[in-house]
Amino acid sequence: MISKTTIDQVFETARLEEVIGDFVQLKKSGSNFKGLSPFTDERTPSFMVSPVKQIWKDFSSGKGGNVVAFLMEHEHFSYPEAIKYLAKKYNIEVEETQRTDEQKQEANERESMYLVSEFAQKHFAEMLWETELGKAIGLTYFKERGFNHDTIKKFGLGYCLDQWDGFTKSALDQGYKLEYLEKTGLTIVKENPQNANDPKKFDRFKARVMFPIHSMSGRVLGFGGRILKNDKKAAKYQNSPESEIYHKSKVLYGIYYAKQAIAKEDNCFLVEGYTDVIQFHQRGIENVVSSSGTALTPEQIRLINRLTKNITVLFDGDAAGLRASLRGIDLILEQGMNVKVCSFPEGEDPDSFAKNNELEEIESYLSENAKDFIQFKANLLAKEAANDPIKRADTVRDIVNSISKIPDGIKREIYIQECAGIMNVSEGVLFSTLAQITKKGRSEAAKSNEPEQKAFEVVKNEATVEKVDVQYELERKIIEILLLYGGETEEFEDLELKESEEGDLILEPISIEAKVFEKIFLDLQDDEIELANDNFRKIYYKLIEALNQTEEFKLSGFLASQDQDIVSEISSIMMEEEKYILHNWERKDIFPKDKKLGVAQLTSETILTLRCFLIKKRMLALQDGTKESTADHRETLEEIMNYLHLNKLLNKKLNRVLS
Repeated sequence: MISKTTIDQVFETARLEEVIGDFVQLKKSGSNFKGLSPFTDERTPSFMVSPVKQIWKDFSSGKGGNVVAFLMEHEHFSYPEAIKYLAKKYNIEVEETQRTDEQKQEANERESMYLVSEFAQKHFAEMLWETELGKAIGLTYFKERGFNHDTIKKFGLGYCLDQWDGFTKSALDQGYKLEYLEKTGLTIVKENPQNANDPKKFDRFKARVMFPIHSMSGRVLGFGGRILKNDKKAAKYQNSPESEIYHKSKVLYGIYYAKQAIAKEDNCFLVEGYTDVIQFHQRGIENVVSSSGTALTPEQIRLINRLTKNITVLFDGDAAGLRASLRGIDLILEQGMNVKVCSFPEGEDPDSFAKNNELEEIESYLSENAKDFIQFKANLLAKEAANDPIKRADTVRDIVNSISKIPDGIKREIYIQECAGIMNVSEGVLFSTLAQITKKGRSEAAKSNEPEQKAFEVVKNEATVEKVDVQYELERKIIEILLLYGGETEEFEDLELKESEEGDLILEPISIEAKVFEKIFLDLQDDEIELANDNFRKIYYKLIEALNQTEEFKLSGFLASQDQDIVSEISSIMMEEEKYILHNWERKDIFPKDKKLGVAQLTSETILTLRCFLIKKRMLALQDGTKESTADHRETLEEIMNYLHLNKLLNKKLNRVLS
């Protein structure tokens, strides 16, 4: 268990905008920050971060919370793991009791798989540095590749000994379960015909140098292993299989080490292999990632998209590889990103080029040779088409097809103009071709989304109007007022029910000074009103208790001690109005009134409106009761009339006219 002192220090020190900034490119928006949602595929920012409130809200997915909630949602951390991650980031010493074997067993499956992967990375690194075979084979290989000791340690590189089950035995001896060793793919388990209770166990990465694959937050998800022996039957590179924690299509090698540099440089270099990334990083170019030998996927591109809109794809001089990689460019364009392409001289790849040149030379080469994708593709395909008119026409169509992937209309037009100049074709023809491709794409998309309709079936379009839950909205507003202004002292105009000289009930205004939370609590208590929504009721009592115990209420401190479901609910309430900032009303000369100007009025009107709603609800219930029974209803009718009169007085106070 992590001590409360550590948890409090973490929440006190951690800055939400800094932590989220490691995963999402944030831009200033008034007093807040905004960015693209890390949870959905979007092109218009709907993700808001409030440094003042230290909470975030993703309006596209509905998720929200504090700094720990973000890490739990985005990185699938458990609560303790999120605290440890933040403690490590801010150099805070974690006070905790030792995990027992029983606690290890109780850890959920996903967490157990992370723990096994973490152990594996440390084990392989230990074998590399502390065994004779590791140093003679693994370390020698890395040094031959040009990696220095600091780089090897930074990337957590290692070696799996040439033993059938050396790693597996070590993990089992340390108390890790075979079930999770198999699920992470670190151990291959096969049936034993001689003994069903003792299956055969093999290390998947036997005799390979190891490249740990990290998530954006630095968790070990899986491994890539390169064999060093000349074995024709074995694959040169082997990756961890797909698992609960490792999905090849959603991971980029090196993203953990590159994310800050990508955001800072506002550009990401995309290469093919592990050693390309490491070699560039060692030379001083850190904004580089790899798709780890797999075909580029939309999920991988979206990882980069959170940090920058600019990608520079680096190819080696292999012509066949160039053509195959062009397909990835179209995927990048579809995500609305800017693409540049740079190829190295024939016989060179990013690894060898970085190894054989100094930083200044590499930077100069990239700057001079990185071309816009349209120039690169046109030049490459034009060489192949040469004097063949049919091939040339196909080349033009291929380029226009790539341009059609770009979501931005202005960019599409500029690229069409550029293509016309390079390929010596009129803009009119290219625009016409673009229109045909776009129309065909829309038509196919419409067909695939069109629901199947039976013959002669009549489809009735009914306008559905979502009914507003008045009580829910009012209770939500009460929680919002408590969160924003609960500890403030205000001058309230209260109402006292009195009997006039004529014997009529009247509401007489009186002025009182009180804290907002005291006013709300006493009003609801006087009317014996209990919040109907379970979440709001839970939050309400926790807030009243917190506001009553402290002179200075801090939202971040309050959230630190709450369950994640409460944190999420509070974030939704607190950030609700922030979404209107996304619309930039000020640009349209619309200036919303600051509700803080009338806290007392807002509080009183919300409570009065809730009273009126509950009175009306009670009257309707009494009326329904008179219909169901034939008994004498004079007392009930008198009660209804009293409620009706009180409702009229309250609505008069609210300046509302009743029919």
